[in-house]
Amino acid sequence: MTSLLPSLTWPEWRAHPWRQAMALLAVALGVALAWSVHLINASALAEFSGAVRAVQGEPDASLHCMAREGCDDAVVDALAARAEVALALPIVEIDSYALDAQGRRVPLRLLGLDALQVAPLAPALLPRAAAGEGRTALLDPDAIFLNAAAVRRLGIADGQPLRVQHGAGTQSLRVAGRIAADGVPLAVIDIAGAQHHFGFERRVTRIDLRLTAGAALPPAPAGWRLARVDDAEQRVSNVSRAYRVNLTVLALVALFVGAFLVFAVMALAVAQRVPSLALLGVLGLSAPERGRLVRAECALLGIAGSVLGIALGTLLAQGALRWLAGDLGGGYFPGIAPQLQWSWPDALVFALLGVAATMVGGWLPARQAARLAPAQALKGLGGAGTAPRAAWHGPALLAAGALLALAPPVAGLPIAAYVSVALLLLGGVACVPLVLRALLARAPQPESPLPLLALARAHHERDAAAVAVAGVVASLALAVALTVMVASFRDGVARWLDRVLPADLYLRSATASSAADQAFLLREFVAAAARVPGVERVEAARTRALTLAPELPAVVLVARALADPAAALPLLEAPLPAREGVPGVFVSEAMQRLYDAQPGREMTLPIGGLSVKVHVRGVWRDYARQFGSVVIDRADYIRITGDERVNDLSFSLAPGARVQDVQAALRALGGEQALFDMASATQLRAMSLAIFDRSFAVTRWLQIVAIAIGLAGIAASFSAQALARRREFGLLAHLGFTRAQVIALVAGEALAWTAAGAVVGLATGLAVAVVLVHVVNPQSFHWTMELLVPWARVAVLVLGVLVAGSLTAALAARAAAQRDVVGAVKEDW
Repeated sequence: MTSLLPSLTWPEWRAHPWRQAMALLAVALGVALAWSVHLINASALAEFSGAVRAVQGEPDASLHCMAREGCDDAVVDALAARAEVALALPIVEIDSYALDAQGRRVPLRLLGLDALQVAPLAPALLPRAAAGEGRTALLDPDAIFLNAAAVRRLGIADGQPLRVQHGAGTQSLRVAGRIAADGVPLAVIDIAGAQHHFGFERRVTRIDLRLTAGAALPPAPAGWRLARVDDAEQRVSNVSRAYRVNLTVLALVALFVGAFLVFAVMALAVAQRVPSLALLGVLGLSAPERGRLVRAECALLGIAGSVLGIALGTLLAQGALRWLAGDLGGGYFPGIAPQLQWSWPDALVFALLGVAATMVGGWLPARQAARLAPAQALKGLGGAGTAPRAAWHGPALLAAGALLALAPPVAGLPIAAYVSVALLLLGGVACVPLVLRALLARAPQPESPLPLLALARAHHERDAAAVAVAGVVASLALAVALTVMVASFRDGVARWLDRVLPADLYLRSATASSAADQAFLLREFVAAAARVPGVERVEAARTRALTLAPELPAVVLVARALADPAAALPLLEAPLPAREGVPGVFVSEAMQRLYDAQPGREMTLPIGGLSVKVHVRGVWRDYARQFGSVVIDRADYIRITGDERVNDLSFSLAPGARVQDVQAALRALGGEQALFDMASATQLRAMSLAIFDRSFAVTRWLQIVAIAIGLAGIAASFSAQALARRREFGLLAHLGFTRAQVIALVAGEALAWTAAGAVVGLATGLAVAVVLVHVVNPQSFHWTMELLVPWARVAVLVLGVLVAGSLTAALAARAAAQRDVVGAVKEDW
């Protein structure tokens, strides 16, 4: 009989194509969403990593100066003289801005290097002179060579001048050709020109080393850090890893909910085919073969859905890379236009996930088909019912999920928390019979026979309720959890912005801390800005990047006035008192978690080429910098470094002064090319929240897909229940029940079941939201937020599920009650 399984499956598929199409679409959507998110992130990361490799080249090792101002280049000759060093390539790395053809600032990374030595280590950085340039253009200190991304963004042709920002002014350089390296806007200049034009006289920031065969790495000189070749690439990966993993897990949510829809569809198929399965059993089809028949259908659905999902996901990813440039809203891959990176092994993994989800969804219906008693089923005395479940399963799963939520992260990722969410969802589904029994026990006993019959059957078939409303619980729980998570994040960010934006107007010379050393404001400009009419008070701040760990992105040092730290910063707790002789700092939550910078401890920071011991006085919330920030009093910073440069100004205006007038005066003060950006507190708040909304746009789409799949599961589940009860409907008709009463009976049962599912889904969703906000978020992004439940939106979700469940059950009962009730009763004779 095993060889007949395919021939038994095909007629069933032809008879009910809509049913298979429903399950196929659920699997395809789940695989497509997860695969497209993976493709987009993998393609953007590969493009970014490729650009990093092009800039880094292929040295055996790299030495990085610990001081942002650079280190004495005499160390280059000392290293080159060592026997184990075959080549020592000095480099000056500069992050700044260039003015495009319209005079707008474009972020530009500039590398000063020796063109005669760069080819063996980084051929992509070798300058290629444009037509008409002389042979010595490669060594011209005023010549600059751009990559393709810089040419696209700047719109500057060969031979034209390019103005690159240095301080509050610009350095004019001549575009003399191209370099092959792609990625973000990048330029190469002779190292002598970089040192002369950008304040690095006799200093370098990096030295790439090529060693002789078999030689060991030389020790790092004082003030230098030895880095592995792959440190920069690993750092790029670490920047976006948590965002990419969380987005992929959320995308797999659709596949998880799709498994419940497959379960409902296959349960419907088994319920419809009880007579034929029973007849096949009488004719010799064994119980294992009946189970294999259903599992074979699930496997075919999984394979077809996965293939369709991979194709659809590829198209979605291609469109996103074309129109969104690989940025799903997180802002981790700015300024790149990656090409689609398609991988057969990765595609196979996601296809197998789709097949696995389908097989899991079809496991219980296959088991029901195998447990069918053929002879009794032919007489109408047995069917593919649901076996009672042990009452402890649900609470045990919930308890296991709660315990896992307490586990620490694994390799910096909340792996245990993801498993906790899955267990909470499964536990919620398993608890439906318990909740239904508790609700019905407290329900008033109606006197009318119809409601009494509906409540009695809902209570008697409470184990079947878990089957019927599994999709309701899963989809509602996920929708509630995501709604609460997004609302909590947005509310936290909004309140944080209100706290950190107390001034009326903000002026910034550099939008990235890496460019703050080249784009700064002069002391004379700051003094003149304080005298602008309408300005009551000005506060200055200095920002710069500090590299504390080679495998992690740089942290941001902020030097600003801290006369009253509790008023200036959103501290988690009251600040500790200052220590005599040791500068006090305040670290962000990310800094505390990543570097164990606990309040009361002392730590060493590389500031201005010095190793400065500081005292951690407190922890503050900083939602703008995922990998950490340190705030130090500006007076302490100037005393340590002597650096009086300024990057940020905040203006508090006098009563009656207009922001627009002050902005115009400041732009006039900055000259024709005001090399800074300005925005009011209201504008900054709106822009920040817009960025937040964009970063969670994908999450909202995932909510919609999960709810749609869950509602389809409701339809399939109640359709299966109605079809399995045709004989019961026929008997009720013979007893005098009208068709409207039968429909009302089923709708009442469905309302009770859906209400239990909604209660469980709501409670489970809130529990999952707690895990997402208080566990996944801190372990992934290293900051904390308070839980906020938007009760109005949650109530709409719950009400929508109740109405949809009842209407779907009523429609299913109406279709079943329209059949020949006399013929249905004869099936029992």
